[in-house]
Amino acid sequence: MKRISFILLISIPFCLHAQESPRITLEDIYLHQAFRAKTVSGLRSMNDGRHYTAFDDDLIVKYSYETGLPVDTLFHPGRADETIGRVSDYAFSSDEKRMLLVTGFEKIYRRSFLADYYVWEPDRKNLIPVSENGKQQVASFSPDGKSVAFVRNNNLFVKNLETGDEKQLTTDGEQNRIINGHTDWVYEEEFAFTRAYAWSPDNRHIAYYRFDESEVPLFHMTLYEDRLYPRDYTFKYPKAGEKNAVVEIWVVNTETGRRVKMDIGPETDQYIPRIKWTHDSGVLGIIRMNRLQNRLDIMLAVPRTGYSQVVYTEKNERYISEVSDDYLTFLPDGKRFLIYSEKDGYNHFYLYDLNGNLLNQVTRGEWDVHNLLCLDERRDMLYYTASEESPLRRDVYRIRLDGKRKEKLSTMPGTNRAVFSRSFDYYIMYHSSVSTPTLITLHDRRGRLLRVLEDNAALKEKVQAYGIPEKEFFTFTTSEGVELNGWMIKPAGFDPGKKYPVLMRVYGGPGSQTVTDSWDFGWNQYLAQKGILVVSVDNRGTGARGEAFKKMTYGQLGKYETIDQTEAARYLGSLPYVDAGRIGIFGWSYGGFMASSCLFKSPAVFSLAVAGAPVTSWRYYDTVYTERYMGLPQDNPDGYDDNSPLHFTGQLKGKFLLIHGTGDDNVHFQNSAELVRRLVQENKTFDMHFYTDQAHGFRGGVTNLHLYRKISSFIEENL
Repeated sequence: MKRISFILLISIPFCLHAQESPRITLEDIYLHQAFRAKTVSGLRSMNDGRHYTAFDDDLIVKYSYETGLPVDTLFHPGRADETIGRVSDYAFSSDEKRMLLVTGFEKIYRRSFLADYYVWEPDRKNLIPVSENGKQQVASFSPDGKSVAFVRNNNLFVKNLETGDEKQLTTDGEQNRIINGHTDWVYEEEFAFTRAYAWSPDNRHIAYYRFDESEVPLFHMTLYEDRLYPRDYTFKYPKAGEKNAVVEIWVVNTETGRRVKMDIGPETDQYIPRIKWTHDSGVLGIIRMNRLQNRLDIMLAVPRTGYSQVVYTEKNERYISEVSDDYLTFLPDGKRFLIYSEKDGYNHFYLYDLNGNLLNQVTRGEWDVHNLLCLDERRDMLYYTASEESPLRRDVYRIRLDGKRKEKLSTMPGTNRAVFSRSFDYYIMYHSSVSTPTLITLHDRRGRLLRVLEDNAALKEKVQAYGIPEKEFFTFTTSEGVELNGWMIKPAGFDPGKKYPVLMRVYGGPGSQTVTDSWDFGWNQYLAQKGILVVSVDNRGTGARGEAFKKMTYGQLGKYETIDQTEAARYLGSLPYVDAGRIGIFGWSYGGFMASSCLFKSPAVFSLAVAGAPVTSWRYYDTVYTERYMGLPQDNPDGYDDNSPLHFTGQLKGKFLLIHGTGDDNVHFQNSAELVRRLVQENKTFDMHFYTDQAHGFRGGVTNLHLYRKISSFIEENL
C-alpha cells in the first residue's frame, strides 16, 4: 500500500491510503463461482400463453408474463416426497396436468445419463415413479400425457399412467451389441441427440432407432476409481475409416406390439441423423445421409407398411453441415416443410411442399442463420437468430414464411436469444455483450419492455472494481489477403510504452467461434491481472462467415488454421506494446490440436503452448466428425498425416505442457500417449500432467482449480 504524503496526513484526522483494486483468485473462479452470471433456467411457456414456469432453486414456479411475478409453486420437493432428491429437469404433459421430473442424475457421456424419472400431478399432489425396476433413460410423455416411454438396458418400454402397467416393446437390447431407442456413442456426440425414438401424434405408435454395433471395434479404457484392481471399461467407438453401427428405423404399435421396419434403402453404411413425424400419424419423416455426408435425402415413410420415398435431395462438393433438430420442420397444415441449407453460400431457410417442390427461400443475404427459435403457425411467422449485422453478434428476428415482413426484435448489440409464449404475445430476451453480463428482460408482442427479470447489476459492479480493461475487438489482414476477427484483453494498468507477453486462446474447429460479442469474465481476466495480454482469433474454417470461409479447410484440417494463428501471432508481435519473443498459445480439444501444431510448426513465432486433451492424429478420432471434414483416411492419407502434430515433434523448441484426462471417452488418452512417444523419440523436453479418470470436460471445482493453477503457473514461469 502506498501511503499519502506526511503533510496531507497531519491536515486531516484520519489516515488515507491509495486505493488498490481487488485481486482475482483462481478460488474465486473455480471454487466459489464468484463471477457466474445469474440466469432464469428451466423456462417453459404454458399453454394459456399468459404464464411460464422456471426453476427457483429446487422449486418449479409458475410466473405471469404480464408482470413477471410468481403466481404459484407447481413443485416443491419437500411437499412431494422427501426422498425424491434434486430435480435437474422437467417437462409437462400436453394438458399440463402432469409433470415429468428428472432426478438421480448419473452422467454417462456428454449428453447421456441414467435417472430416476417421476410423474408429478400438481392438482392431486400425487407422485408416481415411472419405473421401479431400475434407472431409466430419455423418458417422455405420449402426446396425450397418458403414457411415458423410456429406455432401460438398451430396450424400449412404455408405462401406462392410467393402469400402472409397464410394457417392454423390444427385447434384443444388449450392451455393446444392440441399442433400441437410444443413440450409440458417435450419434450422441456428433449428431447431438440421445432420445432415438418419437411418439406418433395419435399416441398409438413409436418410431425408434435400432443400432446394431456388433461390427464396431471396441475401445478399452482403464478406470482406476480408487480400486485395488482397476476396471476395464469397454465401449463401441468407430474411428475414422472403421465400421459404424448399422442403423434401422422401426415403428412399433404400443398396444399390440406389432413392429414394422421402415425402408431406408439397401445401403447400410449411412447415417440417419433425425426422424420426425409429420402432423399426420400415417407419415414419418426420415433424414438420410451418405457416409461422406455430402448427400442428404428427406424421405417420407408409411409406418403401416414401411414403404418410403425420397422427396428432397441435397448434394454438396464438400459436406453438408451438421444436421440438428432445426434442420427439418413439418408444418401443421400437413402440406409443407421447412429446412435450412447453405446451398446459396450462406445458411438460410427454405420452404417446400411435401412433394419436394420449392415454394420459396424464406431468408436470404450474405449472412448466416443460426437457430430456429420457433414457428407461429397461426400467423405463418418464423422466429430465428442470425449474424446479419456482424459475425460477432447474434440477433433475434421474425419473418413471414413467404420471406416478407422481416423484423429485428433484439435491440441491444451483442448476443441475443429469445423464448416466446405459446400465444406469441410475450417473449423473454436473453442478452449479453462484452460489457454486459446476462440481462434477461420480459417484453410484449410489440417489443415493449414489461420487466427486467435479471440484470446481474451486482456482478457488473463487482467486476468493474478489478480494473481489468474491457475486451477489445480488432481485425487484421493476413499475407494471403484474408481478414480475420479477434479480441484482446489488455493487462490491468496497461502502459502502451511497455512490452507485454501474449497468450492466445484458440479453438479453431469447423463452424466454431471464440470471437463473439458476449459476456466473459474469469481466467482470461485473471491472466490480464498478472500482466499478460490475452488474445483470441477466429481462423479460416470457423463459423458465421458463410460456406466458403468455413469449408475451405476441407480435407486438410489444421493446415490453414495453423497458418492463420501463426499470422495472427506475427501481427501481434508487430504491435509496439507486444514482446514478440514471448507469445504463447493455449487450447483444449480441437484447440489442443491447434496449440501443439502451432508450437511445433512455427517454433520461431511461438515460445510456449499448453495443449489440453488434444487430437494428435485424426486417424484416432470418430467417423462422423472426422470424415465429414476429412473424407475417409483410405482416400485422403496425406490430409490425415501431413498436418498431424505427431509428425512435427522434432521441431519443438519452446516450452510445452500436455494435459489429458485418462478417462476421456471422446478424445482418447491414446492421442497424448502417442504424442509423448514421439516427443521422447525426438529427445524433447516437455511437461505433462494427467488427471485420473477425468473425461473430456473435467468435472469438479477442485479439479478445475488444480488444472488452471497448473496451467497458470506454467504460463507465468515460462512466458
